[in-house]
Amino acid sequence: MNRTVALAALMVLLFAGTVAVLVNVMPGPHKSMDYLVIGAVATLLCLVALFVVLIKVPQRRKPDSE
Repeated sequence: MNRTVALAALMVLLFAGTVAVLVNVMPGPHKSMDYLVIGAVATLLCLVALFVVLIKVPQRRKPDSE
């Protein structure tokens, strides 16, 4: 459970950081399409990071109870 909460918090922080950077980088004034692109890029980056973390980090196995 702890790992899940930490991973979710990391994804939220990554999303917020990506949105903050992209809002400052894109020239203004922003239209609704700009915000759509910013959200899509942030979502894509978070999903790629999530899949990389889940593939690279080994899973902890629960001991078999007999």
